[in-house]
Amino acid sequence: MSAGPGDLDRALGAAGGATDLDSLTEIRLRIAASPHLRSPHSTPRIMWNVVGSLVPVLVVATYYFGPSALLVVAAATLGSVLTERLFGPGGSTRDGSAVITGLLLGLILPPGFPVWMAFLGGVFGVGFGKLIFGGLGQNIFNPALLGRAFLQAAFPLAITTWPVQPDSWWSLRGDNLALPLMSPSAPDVATGATPLGLMKFEGVSTSTWDLMIGSTGGSIGETAGLLILVCGAYLALRKYMDWRIPAGIFLTVFVFSGALYLIGPDRYPSPTFMLFSGGLMIGAMYMATDMVTSPVTTAGAWIFGIGIGALVVLIRVWGGLPEGVMYAILFMNALVPFINRATQPSSWPLSRWRGRWPAWSSCSCSSGRTRRYRRTGLQRCAPRSSTCWMDPRAIGPCTSRPTGSSSSLRRVRTPSPPRRCSSATTRPAIPSDMRSPGPSPVSRISFTSSSDTMPGRAAS
Repeated sequence: MSAGPGDLDRALGAAGGATDLDSLTEIRLRIAASPHLRSPHSTPRIMWNVVGSLVPVLVVATYYFGPSALLVVAAATLGSVLTERLFGPGGSTRDGSAVITGLLLGLILPPGFPVWMAFLGGVFGVGFGKLIFGGLGQNIFNPALLGRAFLQAAFPLAITTWPVQPDSWWSLRGDNLALPLMSPSAPDVATGATPLGLMKFEGVSTSTWDLMIGSTGGSIGETAGLLILVCGAYLALRKYMDWRIPAGIFLTVFVFSGALYLIGPDRYPSPTFMLFSGGLMIGAMYMATDMVTSPVTTAGAWIFGIGIGALVVLIRVWGGLPEGVMYAILFMNALVPFINRATQPSSWPLSRWRGRWPAWSSCSCSSGRTRRYRRTGLQRCAPRSSTCWMDPRAIGPCTSRPTGSSSSLRRVRTPSPPRRCSSATTRPAIPSDMRSPGPSPVSRISFTSSSDTMPGRAAS
């Protein structure tokens, strides 16, 4: 870029009026690669904020389930962090993602679960749920849920044992200290059932208030539904999660289960029971909103949440298991790439219909007329003129041969059909009030494939 006549004077004034070359060398041009604007919310900062929001949930779980809650959560976290440290890239443990995986995995396990099994679940969740795909940002499924799915398939009896609350807070809720690769012995306390199990197999409902505050049986961190809702709202206010995903889940579960409840109140649970029971709250707030395994588009977030909510109700009501949050989220995780592709935004209104709606394009001619043509067959500018160019919003360039192009946000899969102009040599159209008198040279246009810029550049 050339300097103006006053640039030197301003530079001399900034240098204190000095005219020597040493003063002028202080004025430097800093060249840096993009991005030039950086957000203060880095990945480690987001991850550790999520960890901090889970601390109140862990504190309440420890109050209800005693030291067993701390043992199980610590074992799962240790397995996750150790696997990340040994097999992950250098320094990857500092971002906090492995800690989140271990915390979430421990919070969705029973309080009487053996610690060596919880450790193994953390190893599997990080190793086969994240590192095998390439590390942070590359995994398809939520690592914590994948670790729990592995534990449920490998140890179905231990993961479905729910001891009742003992008289002493210091008493273990089960055989937490069982030796590795040894079957845990029967717990000394009596076993009970979760609210979902009581409702599904015995038809007994649980008080909504008990579900909200967490004074019920179940996994370690999924009982205090009201606290989980508050902690998740903190993340939504900080914009660390997409609020549309839990909103879609809750709305779908409430509407779907509410319709069933109106049909048969003696057969189906109430909508509030479906919302606050089981792992729906922690699954919707912390696992479905995982930035890596959730859609990135606004419409995709709603579709993702609605799909999870519908699957949860279907599995809980008609499935063989009382809970279905884990399977619903994992199933929708597998559909995230397709949801992102189907809901990809576009600046051209009709391009979102892709091949189902014929795209329109504009051809501006020097006569001042602009006509719109369908993207089928040969297209000719009318009336004939030696000047023709395509509108920047068009899907493809105005050329005499088939070519592939892209709109601002989408790549056209099929080549654009031939577009014929009145002359092989074309130049951009100039408004009549800006034209200079006399004949202007005719230049050839080399069209580009991006619709964000001018469709061509004149080459003399």
